[in-house]
Amino acid sequence: MSNITINNVQVYGLDKAIKASGNPMRTVIDNSEVTEKDFNRAKNLGNTKIGEGHDQFLTGIIVQFDLKAPLYMWKQLQRYHFIDFISSSSTMHCLTKFRLSEQCVEDTDDIILNRAQELIDEYNKAKDNVNFTVEERKQLWRRAVASLPCGFCLSASLTTNYRQLKTIYNQRKDHRLKEWHEFCEWCESLPKFKELVLNKN
Repeated sequence: MSNITINNVQVYGLDKAIKASGNPMRTVIDNSEVTEKDFNRAKNLGNTKIGEGHDQFLTGIIVQFDLKAPLYMWKQLQRYHFIDFISSSSTMHCLTKFRLSEQCVEDTDDIILNRAQELIDEYNKAKDNVNFTVEERKQLWRRAVASLPCGFCLSASLTTNYRQLKTIYNQRKDHRLKEWHEFCEWCESLPKFKELVLNKN
């Protein structure tokens, strides 16, 4: 069973970026149709080592997608500078609406899961109860948020580009977390990603 879901994927600028890979050798920008020569040049440049700069054109291939993943993966993904959150689910607004058993990965310990759910339930019972002060309700909410398991899955809409995905792929393809293996497999499914980034036909 997968711990992540990726959907609503859209890729923009593929042909434009492939054509632009030849701009350093042109005096005038060429916006004609992509030729086999253009594609072969882009493959050669896209498959150069990370950090050499020859793969800069990959930043023009924009990828937008929705990702649902556990918090322990989000912490690692947020280290990448060129992956931006368009918007995400909010624990502040939605935490008390979730059933944690449906929102956490199956590896989450039952004791932790049950205790976190108890804290959410305690807050939900108190939030409209006049027998609790505002400060007491705030404290119950803070305890629930602070006790959220790392296996809790959060959803977000993201935007990035092939160059950043190239870095992520190369750094995470052999990672200990299976979620990264699934993410890298998804990268391989993107249009021309294998050819332009992984030197595969």
